[in-house]
Formats: sequence, C-alpha cells, structure tokens
Amino acid sequence: MSNLQTTIKSSITLKGVGIHTGKDVSLTFKPAEEDVGYVFSRTDLPNKPSIKALSEYVCETQRGTTLEKDGVKLKTTEHVLAALVGLEIDNIIIEIDGEEPPIMDGSSKFFVNALEEVGIVQQSKLRSEFIIKDVIHFRDDETGSEITIIPADNYQVTTMVDYETKVLGTQNATLNNLKEFKSDFANARTFSFLHEIEMLLENDLIKGGDLNNAIVYVDKKISNETMSKLKKAFNRDKVSVKPNGILDNLNLHYQNEAARHKLLDVLGDLALIGKRIRGKVIAKKPGHYINTKFAKKVSEIIKKQEKLELDKNILEDKVIMNQEQIMNILPHRPPFIFIDSIIDLTENTITGVKYVSADEPHFKGHFPGRPVMPGVLIIEAMAQVGGVLVLSTFDNPEKYLTFFGRIENAKFKRPVLPGDILIFKLELISPIRRGISHMMARAYVNDELVTEAEMKAKIIKK
Repeated sequence: MSNLQTTIKSSITLKGVGIHTGKDVSLTFKPAEEDVGYVFSRTDLPNKPSIKALSEYVCETQRGTTLEKDGVKLKTTEHVLAALVGLEIDNIIIEIDGEEPPIMDGSSKFFVNALEEVGIVQQSKLRSEFIIKDVIHFRDDETGSEITIIPADNYQVTTMVDYETKVLGTQNATLNNLKEFKSDFANARTFSFLHEIEMLLENDLIKGGDLNNAIVYVDKKISNETMSKLKKAFNRDKVSVKPNGILDNLNLHYQNEAARHKLLDVLGDLALIGKRIRGKVIAKKPGHYINTKFAKKVSEIIKKQEKLELDKNILEDKVIMNQEQIMNILPHRPPFIFIDSIIDLTENTITGVKYVSADEPHFKGHFPGRPVMPGVLIIEAMAQVGGVLVLSTFDNPEKYLTFFGRIENAKFKRPVLPGDILIFKLELISPIRRGISHMMARAYVNDELVTEAEMKAKIIKK
C-alpha cells in the first residue's frame, strides 16, 4: 500500500442546514497542496479567514467541537473531519459560508459520498505518520472518561459507552482498519437523550435540529407539554415513541449505532492532532471534551519529539567524538557509559551530550509509572565527561583512570525525564596538578540548568 499523501481531484459542494443556527449553509471541498492538512475557510467573512484543524484552536466542546482563531469560530467540525480521516485524505480546503458545516443526517455519510464522487488522488510527498511506541493515557476524573492509545500495526479505534440508562445500555464498537469506516461507521448518526433535547429547545440551541438528523433516546416519560413542544420544534403533526425507546419513526442502522457514532466522533476529534496515527485508541465514555484534550496531549508529545529530532540532528553535525571514540579513552562500557558524544573540547573545557532514552534499565524502578533519571547517574555522567577532558591531555589516555575525590555543592534544579537531551558543560577551575583535577560541572536540558556540582578527581596509572 502506498504511503503517499492524498487530496481530491476536484471541488464539490454540499448544502444543508446548521444544527445549532438553523441557517442554510454551503460547504465546498477543494483540493490542496501537499503538507497543507485540513484547513477550514469562512467564505462568508471578509478576507475569508482560515482555521487549520488543530487541537490548539479548540475553544468549546459542549455540543460538538468548536475551533476559534483570531475571533473567528467554526462549530461542529467533527463529522467532516471524520470523513476525511476515514477516507485517508491528507490535504484539503473546506470552504464554509457560515459558522458550522451542514448537519446533513447527523453522520459523515454525505461527506464521504461527495468526496468519493470527485475521487481521491495521490500526491508526490510521503505521508507523515506518528507511530505509537509507548502507551499514552488521559483520564477525566470528573466524568470517568478515559482514552488510551497503545502500539499497533495500523490505526484502530475501540469505543465503549455506558450512559447508565436502560434505553441505551452499554455499547461497544471497534474499527480494525480505516477501510471499514465507509461501510460500517460513516452512516452512524448523532444521538441525544430526551432530557437533553428539552434543555436545548429551552435555550434555543438546536434551531436546525430535526428528527431525521439525530437519534433521540427517550429516557423519561413524555408529558403532554413536552410532546407539544416537540411537535412544534420539529414541525410534526405527530410524535411517538417506538418500542425500542427511540423517538418518532427513525430506524436504527445498527443496534450499537450510538457507540459507532462515538467512534466516528473520536476519529474526527483526533484528526486535530494534525498527523496520521499508527496505534490503537481505546476510548471509554468518549466525548468531545476528553477527545480534544487527548488530541492536545498527543500533539504536545509529537512537538516535543520533533524538537528532539531537530536538536539531535543539529548536535550530530557538531560531533567531534562519538561513543566508540569515547570508550577508547574511558574504561566504562554499556550499560554504565552515560555519554553519547562530545561536541566541543578545548584545553580547559568540554561539552558532552546524552540522549535520555525511555528504555534505559534504571527507569524500570526509578520510578514505576513516573520515570526520573537518578541524580547520582547525572553526576556520574558529568564525571565521565570530565574524565574525557582530563585524560585527553595524555598521549596514551587508555593507560589511565580517573577516580572521584570529592563532590561539592551539588544541586538538582529539576528532574531529568525520558526524551530529554542532557548537555554537559565542564571547565577546569584550576590547572591539573599532581594528578588532581578540579572542575565545575553543569548539566542543561533545553538551555535550562538542571544539575551542577564542583568535582575533584584523581588521575592514576592503571
């Protein structure tokens, strides 16, 4: 299977009504260049302001996912985004002449059909993918909702919903491959409970609501007053409750349609990560709030990793001594060598680098669930860098050893965590005399001082 980026062959427009505003709205999908991602454009406003579909722009999640940039808002983005993810489209412009996409039937089906009608085309650049290597977890203690993503060979999603109501019960749904989205999930419609509908009607929040674009589960007895309000709101002469507890004459596509729609929402909301995912998402009681919070957390992890890779590339260009060359000077060997490279060395100063990896053995016990690099190992790493400095002054450094003599004024400013890059900077406080070296050692992460100490060592011949 190709891993090239994709877009659509030509533009296509859909028209409908916004569920919250009740206003007619047009949405147009347009092809986009490589690396553009998903970009919404408000064509009803001056200069057609755009909002990229990223978690940093999420501002509201109460009745859908709302994005905001520079005062411009776009509501209920999740169904459109789910269609794009489900069809594995990478780059597209979505023009909208209103503040929310048309609700259509409350699913992603019409968006999927329109996109397939114009066709999907491959582009020349490779798709960027975030491969899950470590478990990422987020929990909302207030609601009990939680999302976890674990390593997997492809993008998978499982949703588990339990609203503690007899009419809906407990439901699960699983997407094992994005190829299943069109046939098994795209037509899963949004849903609500009767008590929510009453609240929304009282607050004039679903002006575009219709019994054909949302499944309404009746979780309470309907009074005559409520029945009259529903008839008026939905412009119906008659409103009834089916034996399965669903309002009016809407037939379910699936017995677990609610769980399937929640899975659709997860796909749409996690599109805000801004990068294709390879991993399995397990969502318990998902909702737009926790979905977007999780998307933001993953986005932050990706940004940190990308910065780490950039920093690594910059540092690797500066290497003057790799680990193999370091081991020609020091007697230390894995797993007890804590320097990856030397990037600067003068007569009196040295700069060393350590990439702090999550798979280092000490993290298993220090501490389980919250790995922190032991301070004593940071000191040891600084001492090894210092050893390279002083032994480099000898013609045959491999014939000598350095031993700690004293550590003074050691200070630990903040924890060092997996993924950090430690930069060690050491300088001789005084010239080496009688085999004694006296150094000032400092360790930095992102230019922030994390550890410092004065160190004395004795140089002896093997």
